[in-house]
Amino acid sequence: MPPEPGRDDRILPLTRWVCAAIIPFLVVAFAVLYPVPSDAGRLFAWPVKPAITPMILAAVYLGGAFFFARAATATQWHTVKGGFVPVGTFATLMGVATILHWDRFSHSHVAFWLWASLYFTTPFLIFWVYWANRRHDVPATGADLLLPAGVVGVIAAAGALSAATAAFLFAFPGRAVAVWPWMLTPLTARVLGAIFALGVAGLGVLTDRRWSSARILVQVAGVMLALIVAAGARATGEFDPSNALTWLIGAGFTAALAAVAVLYARMRSRQARLQVGHRS
Repeated sequence: MPPEPGRDDRILPLTRWVCAAIIPFLVVAFAVLYPVPSDAGRLFAWPVKPAITPMILAAVYLGGAFFFARAATATQWHTVKGGFVPVGTFATLMGVATILHWDRFSHSHVAFWLWASLYFTTPFLIFWVYWANRRHDVPATGADLLLPAGVVGVIAAAGALSAATAAFLFAFPGRAVAVWPWMLTPLTARVLGAIFALGVAGLGVLTDRRWSSARILVQVAGVMLALIVAAGARATGEFDPSNALTWLIGAGFTAALAAVAVLYARMRSRQARLQVGHRS
């Protein structure tokens, strides 16, 4: 079937410009938070403690910079479309958390005003470009490599679990503080909730099973998970070893990183075999 008029899978210049404009802010935030997280109080929008929290946030920022770099340079909309709603949700929750905990921020620091400017504008920009570009989406064809049904189920379940965790952290920060395996405040609980909300990207496989639609998001997940696992190794002294969530979260992130690596390797192998078959 010929594609519908306008559905040409292109990425609009507006989308590319917005993506490119966001990248420098994310790279700078990563550079501030990840190498020396103890300096967050001096260099960041508020004194984020303990070290594991700013490092997790930094991991998300670098993963976000990677995603926006890929989106700004991609040639097909469907390869990056799945990241915009999760990123927009993350940015929206961060903006709401900023308003709810306004008094916790360092208002005299330029980093705070950069933070506030970013989270009070980015949600609108991200959803705007997504809405504008989505009309150029194209459906899958018989030639597309699809994720196996079992893999789709696992990814969707992980996305649902991540969404549930995000809801708990953001809606009930007081309870989260009481049960979490490292020290949280209501603000950092909600920030973590926003981070877990990025996992809703996994639900996208329920409507689009194409490997080409998932490939870049899998790469982004790999970047974030690798940095988070490394951060956990750096900050082992900050975890409560008597809390079962310490081991559950640690094992979960490690297993997720391993699963992402295995999935990526296997799908690349299948794609290579498919391309060889088409050439022959």
